[in-house]
Amino acid sequence: MKIKHSMIAAATLGLLFAGTGCRKYLDVNDNPNVARTVTPQLLLPSAEATIGSAMGVDFQINGGIWAQFWTQATTSSQYKTLEQYQPGANSYDRVWGLFYNQALTDLKSLDSIALATNNKQYAAISRLLQAYSFQMITDAWGDVPFTEAIKGSQDNGGITDPHFDPQEVVYNGIIGLIEQGTALIDPTDPSQPGADDLIFGGDMDLWKKFANTLKLRVYLRLAYKNPAQAQAGIAALYASGEGFLEEGEDAQINYTSTPGNQNPLYSEEVGLSRTQNLVASATVVDSMNANNDPRALVFFLKSGSSVVGLAQGNYNAPTNTPVSYPSPVTGARATSAASAEAPVKLLTGYESLFLQSEAAARGWGDAGMDEELFYRGIFANFLSYGLVDNTDSSAYSDYVSGAYWGMYPTGGGTEEKVQHIITQKWFSMTGNQGFEAWTEWRRTGYPTFFTVSKTSIIGNIFPQRFLYPNTELTRNANFPGQKTVKDKVWWDAKD
Repeated sequence: MKIKHSMIAAATLGLLFAGTGCRKYLDVNDNPNVARTVTPQLLLPSAEATIGSAMGVDFQINGGIWAQFWTQATTSSQYKTLEQYQPGANSYDRVWGLFYNQALTDLKSLDSIALATNNKQYAAISRLLQAYSFQMITDAWGDVPFTEAIKGSQDNGGITDPHFDPQEVVYNGIIGLIEQGTALIDPTDPSQPGADDLIFGGDMDLWKKFANTLKLRVYLRLAYKNPAQAQAGIAALYASGEGFLEEGEDAQINYTSTPGNQNPLYSEEVGLSRTQNLVASATVVDSMNANNDPRALVFFLKSGSSVVGLAQGNYNAPTNTPVSYPSPVTGARATSAASAEAPVKLLTGYESLFLQSEAAARGWGDAGMDEELFYRGIFANFLSYGLVDNTDSSAYSDYVSGAYWGMYPTGGGTEEKVQHIITQKWFSMTGNQGFEAWTEWRRTGYPTFFTVSKTSIIGNIFPQRFLYPNTELTRNANFPGQKTVKDKVWWDAKD
């Protein structure tokens, strides 16, 4: 079953999405003046829409380039600093604000109002989305405000200069938020969201699966840093008997062709006069072509008779160098109106299956199920993009019987199996979960065939984190000091 939900009633859409433009997409609900007058039915879609903007623009572009799905075009210049591995601190002001000043502020208000008005399912979703948001924030920046975050009002502590918590503390806090949210879920509760939930339409069974899948992702992030904690947490998760997201159960925000309700990356490109800055990276395209991967023609458009990538960071090549553009299903084809309807994917069924496969391969999940889960993950990705249906699965069958990365190394060791799982997850996330793909590369080192950008100015190494935003440097008296893109985050412990 493929999960699709309408965005929300037209009147509410107008409230949420009006007034957007370049670098301002979905900058909604900046500051609810009197929280008690705001209803859960307005706060929830506002927060979800803001998360969609953060993940669909800044995290998608930055992650997509550093995961080597995309690279800067030779005919434009918008993202040259990302290819140079030298973004400016002010590059991250907007997305930091989207998370802290808007999404998390709304979610904290939603939590309080929902509990006060006996709308516990809204509170459950609030805590799960807080957990999701904090994981994205800490995976991007490392140590970040958590225990003192969103406490600026006088009745909530008046903390305007929050301290930065160590990432380990943040991760433990994320696990706590997931457990709190899960405990509140009751699918029989009559006070549930409906169309105002842009992700699952108020289906609390799917929210429970989301919670379990997110928790699995969190624990596997610790696989090399604290394997004992990861193993124990995953064992407890499986012992609970709860399910995970499956084929077609993608946590995503859908968009339409209506201006103001379009995919945020496409909206960004429209604001940049439809300039095609993002083109296919040779890293992913060459590997897909070598494996006869049919997804190359899904995630990219042909240049001439084939899909062609540009070497990472080679934006100084001649402007007539053949290269493919991202297809509209990614939201990144600037001149195609179809890009407007591309969803922003937060946590997908195929990611869930690959997470379960890795847990099994490590002996921490369903023993002996790693191979089956690996193939289910590939199938779910093919299904999500229309490469298989009820009458024809030949594209999938051909791929898993002939492609090197499509065949599971059943007789291999744990690390070889993990390499195949993560590399296949990376292929599946092409153009749709760029930040997560880059994050999993940082955690595991897979794929192993990344190439350093030809225009890197930090040497023969790769970026490991976002820079702290300039707004924290200049406004927060407890700012701990700027990092460099070369500094690893806490869980990035694999040699």
